Amino acid sequence: MAYQFKQAVLSNGLTIVAEVDPDAHSAAAGFFVKTGARDETTDVMGVSHFLEHMMFKGTARRTTDQINQGFDRIGAKNNAYTSSEMTCFHATVLPDRLLGPDNALDILSDMMRPSLRKDDFDTEKNVILEEIAMYQDNPFWVLYERTMEVHCGAPSIPGDDIAGMHPLGHRVLGTNPSITALTSEQMRAYFQQRYSADNTVLSLAGRVDFDASVEQVARACGSWQRTGAGRDARPPNASDRLLDIRDPKVNRAYQLMLTPAPAANDDRRYAAGLLAHILGGPDNSRFHWALIETGLAEEAEAAYDGRDGVGDFMIFVVADRDKADRVWSIVEREVDALKGSLTEADLERIRCKMVTSVTLAGERPGGRMQRLGRQWMTLGRYSTLDEELARLNAVRVDDVRSLLDQFPLRPRTIGRMLPA
Repeated sequence: MAYQFKQAVLSNGLTIVAEVDPDAHSAAAGFFVKTGARDETTDVMGVSHFLEHMMFKGTARRTTDQINQGFDRIGAKNNAYTSSEMTCFHATVLPDRLLGPDNALDILSDMMRPSLRKDDFDTEKNVILEEIAMYQDNPFWVLYERTMEVHCGAPSIPGDDIAGMHPLGHRVLGTNPSITALTSEQMRAYFQQRYSADNTVLSLAGRVDFDASVEQVARACGSWQRTGAGRDARPPNASDRLLDIRDPKVNRAYQLMLTPAPAANDDRRYAAGLLAHILGGPDNSRFHWALIETGLAEEAEAAYDGRDGVGDFMIFVVADRDKADRVWSIVEREVDALKGSLTEADLERIRCKMVTSVTLAGERPGGRMQRLGRQWMTLGRYSTLDEELARLNAVRVDDVRSLLDQFPLRPRTIGRMLPA
């Protein structure tokens, strides 16, 4: 593929990486900050996501309306997101709308230094609390967040005593108590420490003038400070844990399992991704044939989530409450039989689907910008899409079996949500 990788580091530590494609019909830019829910203290849980909202509330140069209207004027496809691992602000535009005054890179760079006014903070707090309430109506998210807390050491009995919980158990949105108690001064202190030049990467892709981009970013962001912000990448202590939730709002049985898996910077991640697809991919997986096609379950999936220094396998099933025990026994049967029943045909079928999916995601500059930014956040180095696909194609049955020896889908944190 005719992409050229380029990299520059400003004197303050801000890293700029790009996959330049002179033949592309668009250009994409994204600021990735290595901060998320896992980098928060429990008392400010949710501050990273709250900050994501505040970045659109105006700067010294622009009001919130001018930010939104500026993106609209240049026809940008822009957005932002926060996870446990990182926060990202991105835009995709036509190439002539990337550089220069009031174009995409200018607006994004300006947004990265928001005013953080208290009036805006107080207003947006209500928006965040409404968002938390909305997710409380989603059984999967309620079960996942509570199971993740218990997986990370919180008590299985609901309560506020989560001070000893590993920060990977923090909820991205925070909780009603943490957001209600959060102050604008706490947010400002968190921003100054975590949104530093040396904790930020700018990812570019598509038809990009890299040298001109570096010059513009140096002028806009060269005054940002270093802070040496770091991260505790140690995994939580895993052990068998069980959680039961009774909820009068549900009439189905929701069951979820979390168990250790390779980290995102572990070479075994390729085998882990294949294993999860074989076990519980959307079609032609073990769970699909045993639970969906038989009509026993409404949903049945497995997923691999690799993160910085730690990873998890997740299994999630939804079924009629009277079938819950039977469905879970089949889940355990398929998990226990997986190692001995794997064949090269299983791998080849799933690998073809994954290769197609990864390739399609990387065909457009917006997808390549995301891949490059996340890769740099996690690995701190570059590998081409072709190299990644080659690593995926190189996985064999013995690699997956070896992975199951090292990560035997145990110990398990199992959460269940059942009707009251």
